[in-house]
Amino acid sequence: MDQSKQQEDDYGYNLFPERNSPKYRKDSIAESLFTFNHKCQVMLHLAMETSPYAKLLLGAMKNSGCQVFKDRHFSCEDCDGTVSGGFDATSSQIVLCQNNIHQQAHMNRVVTHELIHAFDHCRAHVDWFNNFKHLACSEIRAANLSGDCSFSNELSRFNFGLKQHHQECVRGRALRSILAVRKVSREEAEKVVDEVFDSCFNDHAPFGRIPHSKKDAKFAYRDFENRDRYYANL
Repeated sequence: MDQSKQQEDDYGYNLFPERNSPKYRKDSIAESLFTFNHKCQVMLHLAMETSPYAKLLLGAMKNSGCQVFKDRHFSCEDCDGTVSGGFDATSSQIVLCQNNIHQQAHMNRVVTHELIHAFDHCRAHVDWFNNFKHLACSEIRAANLSGDCSFSNELSRFNFGLKQHHQECVRGRALRSILAVRKVSREEAEKVVDEVFDSCFNDHAPFGRIPHSKKDAKFAYRDFENRDRYYANL
């Protein structure tokens, strides 16, 4: 890809300054013990070990030949104040914004959201930089399946649902994510989201359903594990 074109488009890398900083260095263990980075690492570990959303996605990626390793595929970094995380397709790495994630529930949602992008990257060979529809589809799926639009989260945002509120939440959050990482007009982004919305909203892989709550996610994870045991015994 033309470098000047890539710099012009940016692709949202300006939101993650440590991705491009030549002065960036990882702190030593002693320096990071009581920092945002240490807290981020602890919360990430808990998310990977206890969140049914994250555990299902990690299992699905392993089954697809894309096993995720904590030290290789996650990076806790300082980010722009408007974002909580991102998926860097060039390095197959999930960025967690250590300066913006302060609660475990928030970490769980961000890890899940970005793992859905990583899962799509693994199974569908998404062309993140050149195919706008691919990006829109993954953002729709991430908003739909990560719990971003759960009733409790929408209630905390004072967004009270009417008919098809979940769909509208997914549409809105996907649109906001696209506009954050692409220099396009709102009208262009809305057009692409509308074109792919139905098919991508109804793609529930690897959950097999929309996990509207942690309880739903636990059932989906149980079914996923049982399916693996079934196929292992064939």
